[in-house]
Amino acid sequence: MSSDSVSKVTAARLSRDAYLYIRQSTLYQVINNTESTARQYDLRGRALTLGWPAERVHVIDIDQGHSGASSADREGFRHLVAEVSLGRAGIVLGLECSRLARDSADWQQLIKICAHNDCLICDEDGLYDPASFNDRLLLGLKGTLAESELHFLRARMQGGLLAKARRGELKLRLPAGLAYDAAGIIMLDPDTEVRGAVQLLLDTFTAAGSARAVVAAFNKASLTFPGRHQGGPHAGELYFKPLTHDIVLDVLHNPAYAGAYVYGRSKTSTGLDGHVHSHLKPVSDWTVCIRDHHPGYLTWAQYERNQAVLSANAASRGEDRTAGPAREGSALLQGMVICGRCGRRMSVGYHTLADRTRVPAYHCQRASIQNARPACQAITGTGIDAAISTLICDTLTPLAVQNALTVTAELAADARKADTVRAAHV
Repeated sequence: MSSDSVSKVTAARLSRDAYLYIRQSTLYQVINNTESTARQYDLRGRALTLGWPAERVHVIDIDQGHSGASSADREGFRHLVAEVSLGRAGIVLGLECSRLARDSADWQQLIKICAHNDCLICDEDGLYDPASFNDRLLLGLKGTLAESELHFLRARMQGGLLAKARRGELKLRLPAGLAYDAAGIIMLDPDTEVRGAVQLLLDTFTAAGSARAVVAAFNKASLTFPGRHQGGPHAGELYFKPLTHDIVLDVLHNPAYAGAYVYGRSKTSTGLDGHVHSHLKPVSDWTVCIRDHHPGYLTWAQYERNQAVLSANAASRGEDRTAGPAREGSALLQGMVICGRCGRRMSVGYHTLADRTRVPAYHCQRASIQNARPACQAITGTGIDAAISTLICDTLTPLAVQNALTVTAELAADARKADTVRAAHV
């Protein structure tokens, strides 16, 4: 052990615990890249060499199979940060900084917390004191290199995939009704029952102009819709399931049924919460769109007409409607009423009485839309809103109102004082 390490391992740090963080990015690496896992566990011996007793060396390995690109969904990393923040850790060990975090924000946060709480960081290359400028600079550079490594790895993989996609050669997951032949060429599904079900769905929508009407027609005729298992022991096997509203929309929005090869229909981005979010892009922004690439069930012109019909339906009757009545209204419990039969959230609608008074009503109709079944229930909102209003008025006694006003006034006074103090220091 070097003299520099001896100077950093103080009695105060040894009085706290050591935490070894272990992670592999994917389950495949956990199973096959066992050498890396063994090296990470061996780092426990480094903590023992530095002077920490074995019973106070804690191994955190519950994040196996989780990417280090973000701290989201990494319970082990959050537990590690919490222990350091509470001042319980004297040293944090990891094989390399990329094991702890590949995201610079997460890495810098850990460095700052360790520096504030006098906690060392140790990897396979050395021992670092985040409170020291030189060590903190080196740790920051390591974190930047780890994040750039992830970027270059992703860029190389995406570059190869994109090149194949531009040629229409990248194999994509095909929807029901399409299949690959022995040469890897897309064709219509060889099963006539599957082809018939897909064609019937599209023809019914053309005639009825509504996804819900398609579901109702299938239910009335006791028809099911095909699917194929994408993975597991039954991968590739055919099965049939009841047709739902979501399935109809998936079929109608999928350009593969129009004979088009499309790649990059959605855009992914990492939100402030660390989770990856996906957003559909307009047709003009699709990364690759090769029309007449393979046989389809409808033409591109028919596909575009279907999209126009769906957009018009959504504008007038969908959850995000813009052509119908405004969502704001007199209903007191908008978004708060739960159906007592099925447990789903109820929506709000309005109807006008003979005296031109608009009366709210609460509807449970999600299952009706999804499966083309009768609506669960609908309740006039006038009596409910009146009962809730009475309950609120009875609960808000004069004393409760006075207390609320007093608290509000005190908060406003504190805010004015804070503004005055800030202005005095400017």
